[in-house]
Amino acid sequence: MGLWSIPGGRIEPGESDQEAVVREIIEETGLEVTCGRLLGTVDRPGLVIRDYQAFVTGGTLLAGDDAAAARWASPAEAEAMDAAGELTSQLLATLRSWSVLPPAGPPESPPGQPKSPVSG
Repeated sequence: MGLWSIPGGRIEPGESDQEAVVREIIEETGLEVTCGRLLGTVDRPGLVIRDYQAFVTGGTLLAGDDAAAARWASPAEAEAMDAAGELTSQLLATLRSWSVLPPAGPPESPPGQPKSPVSG
């Protein structure tokens, strides 16, 4: 099995970033979303990755055909997955640098801590 990450993919010809976000998330997770603001950009050789905030409006979380599984993960659960080597390299550090996740902390999250979808 591959590493866990957040949903994403390529922009199709003629498609806006926002349209790609909506399409990729439903394809990879079964969730219907509206696209929010740009959270940050990562430059990789030959590739620019732009991550956007997304708001779930419907659907049911399930793995698409390009993922073995999909799940919700709290920041504490994501940190445990990272410590176990189960997340894409530098994912949590990047999300923290954009203030999307709280700073690294104790392994237990407080009750009611929001969770984010991940797919792997």
